[in-house]
Order: sequence, then structure tokens, then C-alpha cells
Amino acid sequence: MKKKPQIQSGSVFGTILGIALGILWIFPFYWAMNTAMSVDTDTIKIPPNWFPMPMIFDSFKYVLDNTPIVQWYINSVYTSLIVVVVVLFITMAGAYALSQLEFPFKKTIFIIFLAGFMIPGATNIVPLFMMMNQVNMVNTNWGLILPQLVSPIALIIYKQFFDQMPQELTDAARIDGAGEIRILFRIFLPLNWGITWALAIVLFIWTWNNFFWPFIVINSTPKMTIPVGITQVNSWYGIAYGRIMASAVLAALPMALIYIIFQKKVSEGVAMTAGIKG
Repeated sequence: MKKKPQIQSGSVFGTILGIALGILWIFPFYWAMNTAMSVDTDTIKIPPNWFPMPMIFDSFKYVLDNTPIVQWYINSVYTSLIVVVVVLFITMAGAYALSQLEFPFKKTIFIIFLAGFMIPGATNIVPLFMMMNQVNMVNTNWGLILPQLVSPIALIIYKQFFDQMPQELTDAARIDGAGEIRILFRIFLPLNWGITWALAIVLFIWTWNNFFWPFIVINSTPKMTIPVGITQVNSWYGIAYGRIMASAVLAALPMALIYIIFQKKVSEGVAMTAGIKG
């Protein structure tokens, strides 16, 4: 007779803990949906209504009809795509040079990049704003995008993987007459598509969710990105929790879908960023 598999107490505890953490993770989104679909008077009830009765969509309709949220979406997509493409190109080229080429002060330059990675981004906000103001880029797309093009972590990740490429592969390509640009895009890039896709998705999500710098440099409502734009949703009659939550749900929905679709790539990107994979 076959023995019945025994259920270990550790696996049961892990399952229960996972379910509990999953509930804690999903509860804020559920509560935002509950508030967005509730009547305004029900959003401040004590005890609260756990399910919206009646279920209405007036708050979503108000946000779509009375705010430039579609323009905010366009601004966020436009900004995020430019940042992703330019950052990947710059960091890939820089990492290739630091990994495969020999030139003076190579190690010193890499140390400077490492030092830049260690400096908190918030400490650069005031100098960046003063610089953008001096060149008349405050409240412009360039002023929004340019400071976000600096990503030492992406360069470090690329260099880490380029260092693992066989030197014989590069030497053989050079013997065949291939230049450095051709080696980078015809050999190194195809062998590292997984890293590039993971970094692209993580950079896109990070840029989309970035609030601090767009909030400071953009002061015109039509030019705002979605995280900043939803702060402009208000009411003449005070704080409208339903409308605020509806705008938050609409803002979070694209990123939630991207995370669900590209969950594996996002996890790989986070692991590489944290220095786990290598």
C-alpha cells in the first residue's frame, strides 16, 4: 500500500502566511474600488460599508469627463518610452566601453558611476531644479525628461553581464573586421535580450510612477504625468473621496496590467537591481 503523503506543518504555515500577505496586498486596491463606486455620503460612514450599495460609476465618469486624464496618460507614456529607449542605449554603450575597451581612467570613471549610484536621488532635486530654471526648461518636456535619463544602476547591471561574455568572442569578431558598434548590437545585445527586456519594463514602471520630480518641475495641468495629475482631482464642495479613489484606480490600472503580463520579467529586473542575480 502506498503511504499517503504527509502534510508538513511548515508548508501549511507558509500557505497561510502567503494567503494573509496576499489579502493585505490586495486590500488597498479593493478599498479604493469600493470607495470609488460608493455614494459620497457612504465613503465617510462609520462603520464603513464593506460593499458599495448601490454600486455606481459616477466618480469614474466625473474624472473622465472633467479632467485631462487622457492627456496625462499620453504624457506618461511619451515620457516613459523616451526615458526607457535613451537610458537603455546610453547605459548599454557605456557598459560596453567600461567592460570591453581599454582607455585611460577607466576604473576611476566606473568608481564615479558607483558613487553616483550611492547618492540618494532626493539630494539632487534642488540643484537640478536650479539648473533647469537657468536654462528655461521648467514646465517643459525636456525639463521633465532629461534628469530622468541618468541611471547608474542600469549601467552597472549591463557591465556585470558584459564582463561575463567570452573575450574570444569579441576577439574573433574584431579579426573578422567588425567594429565596436557592430559587436555591441549584433553580438552582445542578442545574447542579453533577457536583461534588456527586464530593465526596459522596470524602467518604464519606475518612470511612470515617478512623482517627486514631475511634481516639482511641471506646474501646468495639461503637461502633468498621471501620478501628478490625479492630485488635481478635487471638488468645489470639499474632499471627494470617491473621485480621488477613481482617479487613483485609473492611474494604477495600466501598471497593474503590465505587471500581471510581464510578471516574470519584472521579477528578474528587480532581482538584478537588488544585486541578487549575477
